[in-house]
Amino acid sequence: MFKKILIANRGEIACRVAETARRLGVLTVAVYSDADAQAQHVLACDEAVHIGGSAAKDSYLQWQRILAAAQATGAQAVHPGYGFLSENEDFARACAEAGLVFIGPPPSAIAAMGSKSAAKSLMETADVPLVPGYHGNNNEPAFLKAQAERIDFPVLIKASAGGGGRGMRRVDRAEDFEAALASCQREAAASFGNDHVLVERYVTRPRHIEIQVFGDSQGDCVYLFERDCSVQRRHQKVLEEAPAPGMSAERRAEMGAAAVAAAKAVGYVGAGTVEFIAEEINDGDLRFYFMEMNTRLQVEHPVTEAITGFDLVEWQLRVAGGEPLPARQAELKIHGHAIEARICAENPDANFLPATGTLQVLRWPEHVSFRRNADAERFHDPAPVRVDAGVREGDAISPYYDSMIAKLIVWGEDRAQALARLDSALRDTHIVGPHSNVAFLRRVVHSTAFSTADLDTALIERERAVLFDIAGLPLELAAAGVAAHALASETALETPDPWSRRDGWRIHGGARRHFDLELGSTHHVATLARLHDGALLLGLGSQTWRFAARPLGAGRHEVRLDDQRFTITVHTVGERVAVFGATGSLELREIDPIAHAGDSAADAGRLTAPMPGKVIAFLAQAGDVVKKGQPLAVMEAMKMEHTISAPRDGTVAEVMYAIGDQVSEGGELLRLAAD
Repeated sequence: MFKKILIANRGEIACRVAETARRLGVLTVAVYSDADAQAQHVLACDEAVHIGGSAAKDSYLQWQRILAAAQATGAQAVHPGYGFLSENEDFARACAEAGLVFIGPPPSAIAAMGSKSAAKSLMETADVPLVPGYHGNNNEPAFLKAQAERIDFPVLIKASAGGGGRGMRRVDRAEDFEAALASCQREAAASFGNDHVLVERYVTRPRHIEIQVFGDSQGDCVYLFERDCSVQRRHQKVLEEAPAPGMSAERRAEMGAAAVAAAKAVGYVGAGTVEFIAEEINDGDLRFYFMEMNTRLQVEHPVTEAITGFDLVEWQLRVAGGEPLPARQAELKIHGHAIEARICAENPDANFLPATGTLQVLRWPEHVSFRRNADAERFHDPAPVRVDAGVREGDAISPYYDSMIAKLIVWGEDRAQALARLDSALRDTHIVGPHSNVAFLRRVVHSTAFSTADLDTALIERERAVLFDIAGLPLELAAAGVAAHALASETALETPDPWSRRDGWRIHGGARRHFDLELGSTHHVATLARLHDGALLLGLGSQTWRFAARPLGAGRHEVRLDDQRFTITVHTVGERVAVFGATGSLELREIDPIAHAGDSAADAGRLTAPMPGKVIAFLAQAGDVVKKGQPLAVMEAMKMEHTISAPRDGTVAEVMYAIGDQVSEGGELLRLAAD
């Protein structure tokens, strides 16, 4: 076993690797950028070395600095995590040349699987099933369009060097092909430095099923079963589970054997994932096709750990140190069911735009971190709830890196129990600050398609009516939370002096107070009336409810509206009030009318950036007449392209930035004049 390793990554995966290393008695070295100087992964390691500026290209992709840090600190090996340099063959080779062990596959395996087109040619030789398509080197637009017409629409354009859902476009009609190809190639070049693409038939109801493989330097290779990653948005995974619902033992064995054959074809060593597209055939069975191989540890590896009981990071360290695999195929068994939810800073109702900002409130359900129960060494006794996080309350989600906040993993004896635990855990996950997808994930879990395992990669679109623009908590219950929190705060300030009481008591008659609440762009006034007998009435619009509240501590309150009782949690940050209940959450602003007396309405002629990012293109210039909904600008944020459209008809009066400029959230991109 190594004595010291350097972790060439950040965030939750760096913390995850450090946790296992600490358990094994291995010292760890963190690397960090300017933005990450106080990050959790820096504190999680024994040493830390600064490697550059905030942007990844100035720090986490500067492998020469990372190697220098490893040598300066006496590290024997480098763990790349996922993303950044984890699938960079030049970096893996440079590690070896510097006398460091790369905790991953050999450079030759990374190279073989790094190009989707080359990998598919190799898999064809190894008799692994492939989706019909063009995987060659000719990337002339006219030629690719002809290939798409030969394959027949719909087709999928995919970056050959891609991953993480970037550089992918579905095209349904021939007339849309050129524009989709250009956009895909731009995104591929920006994300991977390579605009080469391949074109494949689009499987209309595909499931994304992947097999976890592990090889050692003795030539052995096993598969640790499958994960279903079909629930995706923008080709990026949202929920992952193991085992795949409805998978027969025969099909599992066949897919496992195909994955092992793929790994052995490239002399694979370490952790890897072979991804397949699967489609249901008439008898309910699955037909599967090779998609790609990820030559690294996957984000979703915890669900495999939960159902097998093995620590995959420990396996990585042992195999990289020359040890044989810790278990043979016959010793691997599936125990129960696990589901992982990716908690991200993004706004699902705004097409999943990434969000940034300070995590002013970050509260988790009761859980363990990174591993199973500390006292449970039996591999079939994982923790019911696990959280893998690389941030704390008060940390900021920056525009420089991926928007994931944490991974929430649950385990149950069966899928039904796992679903129930996931719903409960999401209910008790409270985030205030940047937008998050927690409420959206909970709606996915409740959806008929997911709860009944009617899975495919279009599930989110199919269930759109129950997933988007849904009020999570009734406004009257949120107003009750505001009132309950105000009463509890005031009661806490009372002393034995009767004049310190703030209960609104009057000698004659009752008392009424107002709460000015803002929900989105709408204004509401809630009233709390104290009657002469001390009873309370909550009013909202034309409705009133008998009201009572009792503080339970830590922001929790028991409230009664007429004959109904609710338990809610209230978090306040300045004017922001976030109320969480059993059925969802709602965030409001409690407005001080005097403080905002001079505020004016927003300028209707301004078109602003919905997130921080870089201007990629302007699709209209000063003087152009535009229509509502017409695309006007393209921005890149977190390596994804986002098109910004005209909010109304008008004429472009002025363009405020140049192509390539960085724009902060809310920055004015251009001005529209009314016709």
